Amino acid sequence: MTGQTDIAIIASLGELGVVVIDDHEAIRLAISSICLENNFNLLASAESVDQALVLLGNQRADVAILDLSLADGSVASENVAKLVSEKIPVLIYSIGDKPQQIRAALRAGAAAMVSKSDSISKLVEAAKMVAAGAIVNNLQTTAAIDGDFEFKAAKLSPREREVLSLYASGLALKQVAYNLDIKIPTAKEHIDRVRTKYANLGRPAVNKTELLLRAIEDGILDEGSF
Repeated sequence: MTGQTDIAIIASLGELGVVVIDDHEAIRLAISSICLENNFNLLASAESVDQALVLLGNQRADVAILDLSLADGSVASENVAKLVSEKIPVLIYSIGDKPQQIRAALRAGAAAMVSKSDSISKLVEAAKMVAAGAIVNNLQTTAAIDGDFEFKAAKLSPREREVLSLYASGLALKQVAYNLDIKIPTAKEHIDRVRTKYANLGRPAVNKTELLLRAIEDGILDEGSF
């Protein structure tokens, strides 16, 4: 996660480029005022992603503030994917009453979700953090992720699960390799891939204790056996 230093640098430049995509004109006008008050550079304001990308042209956007449900009938996850493919970080700004759509948007690459019932200061801070490269885990995103095990699951291969099970339960890599009849470097490669998969989900497993916790959380090991 990007540190506060990066956020401060972006804020101090005063030219955070924003794209606003919402099918309600009042919301677009409100965010335009917020941009002006916070010295953000509003690059495009549109009611659809396609329209926003046309208006944006060759300008570089630091963050897209995107409504979850648009009147053009587009799919939230596809909208996010379009923006991400243009290397535009996405902040979902929505009522937040459709958890399945929120989860789909997060899977597609959205960095955060802020509810329209939240304070303006939360929206501003989230926009800065997303523009700085952070993935913001607030109440809305955490609730969406916690409600979807598939989203949180590291999707380990059967062999990775075997290696994790033995290693996290206390065996050394040498013992893991012996038990599975594989080479030590191979066992290490499996553990490295396991760490990477968990890290990519925002569930770090830097040390053996954290690997044990992840294994218990995902039902690979039984907590009662320790």
